[in-house]
Amino acid sequence: MSGHLRMSKKERNRKSVFEEVSGGRRSLREAAKCLGLSYRQCRRSYKRFRAQGDAGLVHRSRDRPSNRGYPASFKARVIARYEERYASLKFGPTLAAEKLAEEGLAVPAETLRRWLQAEGHAPWRRRRRKHRERRERKEHFGELVQMDGSHHRWFGSKRPEACLMNMVDDAQGTTMSSMCEEETTEGAMRLLWRWVETHGIPRALYTDRKTVFITDREPTLEEQLAGEEPKTAFGKACAKLEIAIIPANSPQAKGRVERNHGVYQDRLVKEMSLKRITTIAGANKLLHNGFTDHLNAKFEREAADPADYHRPVPKGVELADVFCFEEYRVVQNDWTVRYQNRHYQILRENKPLPKPKDKVLVRLRLDGTLHLVYRGKPLAYRTITVKELRSRAAPKKAAVPKPTANRPATRKPTHSPWRQNCTRMFAETKKKK
Repeated sequence: MSGHLRMSKKERNRKSVFEEVSGGRRSLREAAKCLGLSYRQCRRSYKRFRAQGDAGLVHRSRDRPSNRGYPASFKARVIARYEERYASLKFGPTLAAEKLAEEGLAVPAETLRRWLQAEGHAPWRRRRRKHRERRERKEHFGELVQMDGSHHRWFGSKRPEACLMNMVDDAQGTTMSSMCEEETTEGAMRLLWRWVETHGIPRALYTDRKTVFITDREPTLEEQLAGEEPKTAFGKACAKLEIAIIPANSPQAKGRVERNHGVYQDRLVKEMSLKRITTIAGANKLLHNGFTDHLNAKFEREAADPADYHRPVPKGVELADVFCFEEYRVVQNDWTVRYQNRHYQILRENKPLPKPKDKVLVRLRLDGTLHLVYRGKPLAYRTITVKELRSRAAPKKAAVPKPTANRPATRKPTHSPWRQNCTRMFAETKKKK
């Protein structure tokens, strides 16, 4: 056979053994034992070697198209569609295969990876990460939920950054997210509120040490007397629902949610690019209407123990009064309360009616409504307008007019009888002393 012949290492090994059999240095049974073949298989292979030479050892399916292979026309359609729609957005083979399947071009991700690499696209090699000791997942759904914010240019490199608030269950990887402008207390409260309504109250939250979740301020006098630790507004909301907040010492400690950020930064950015979504409202509409459900259906796993550790919301507890901002204010002598530079008049018909110098709880809900609470009961009040505040202000003292030629000074002259009597009275008093 002329030309070059490609042979595998196994085929080259068979060639050297069969050459020894041909030279009489080894028997066919010894060759079968050396090559790990049965005697009948070794005899058939040696027969082809004697008849065809080295070409008889080459696998007969080499360079033949597979019966399960895709037609060349289908491969060309897939590559053309990828280059037309997904190459500019830097879709990886896994996500691109999912999108192509939605368009009727179903192909396995690894097959697509080989096709694209052959066409000169990126190799998509996995990054090596620093070795860390593995922590086993929690066994129950709701036993520990990781929470964090991801700052990223979600709407493209030419638009400002936004923050994706994300929650991931440690046991089974269930995720829930919401887009915000910044990582704020309100954003964290709204996301946890949705989680509680959907799944129930989790046992604990695993967060970082940002001031949204924990605080390092000194306790106030009231907190010292009550024996309480200082809490943020988010921490107070969690305390009402008996949710423990566990701060992590490093990003790798809460790796479940950190890795999940990468999934969103890959898939959500590309999904919003395809649908031309450029606003936070549009992103939340996409997240809340099927996108996270699709991620959960794809990446969620079963917990080690099927028991659900989420607790139902206690009866009588209104979540709007849990996820809110609360501060105490002192009642003034005119039964008014001041909060955020506004004045509120407590009405007389309240029972019980707080006394001046008593403290009332001012509760600002996330919808912007304000509620005053005294001894666990809401207070009726009205907002004092700016016009009323001006009318209540004390009038200024009238300025004393300056003496003029037409208006002499009002002070009495020194020769007046009144001043003479006073001078004489002081002089007599001094002599008696």
